[in-house]
Amino acid sequence: MNGSSPLAWRSYGAALFDLDGVLTPTAQVHMAAWSEMFSGYLAGVDRSRPGFEDADTSPYTDEDYYAHVDGKPRYEGVADLLASRHIALPYGSPTDPPDAETVCGLGNRKNAAFTTVLERDGVRPYPGSLELLDHLRELGMPLAVVSSSANARAVLAAAGLTGRFVTVVDGAVAAALELPGKPEPDTFQHAARECGAAPSAAVVIEDAVSGVRAGAAGDFGLVVGVDRGAGADALREAGAHIVVTDLAELW
Repeated sequence: MNGSSPLAWRSYGAALFDLDGVLTPTAQVHMAAWSEMFSGYLAGVDRSRPGFEDADTSPYTDEDYYAHVDGKPRYEGVADLLASRHIALPYGSPTDPPDAETVCGLGNRKNAAFTTVLERDGVRPYPGSLELLDHLRELGMPLAVVSSSANARAVLAAAGLTGRFVTVVDGAVAAALELPGKPEPDTFQHAARECGAAPSAAVVIEDAVSGVRAGAAGDFGLVVGVDRGAGADALREAGAHIVVTDLAELW
């Protein structure tokens, strides 16, 4: 298959989808949440405070997102952006409230902003992804979402996709079950079991190199790379059997 012919779905027992970038364009919501959080924080920094004399409080931009935040764990992204602005804050604890002036506090403030932006602006699934989900529902195919995001269920609800999946293996589920995240295959393997399918009979659909690597490491029946910007060559090198630009190509 080269991405232009329908996939023989009846040969497989389950389809396992990443969420952000595969089913929904959630990166836009994350970018807006980071912008709201950092813009508000930087505007309130008092450079007359001891230790803040050299702080760069110029407006937060999309370039900041791509240079310091994109693709990183939340707290790591906060720390990197602050370092680039010559701002040193205590790391704090993941339990810090969103108003705490710590790395973790700002990270939790971003998470709260994500919820606000999602509720305010919503998110729509990619049309081609929705078409494929409808097609697989007609076939009676068990479906799962496998996402490292802690907001996966909220995103699915906002996108009107709740109830379509046998299981949602998100960051909270992985932590509770002590499953290592992508690029390890464990979360996908757990999802396949929940769908009643062996990994060799399951299809993994991913847009991230780390997710494709997880599918390749788990010996799944088929690993589909969705090129939303990672690049077809990079996805193939990571282990994708086929690469498409839209999920509508898969049925």
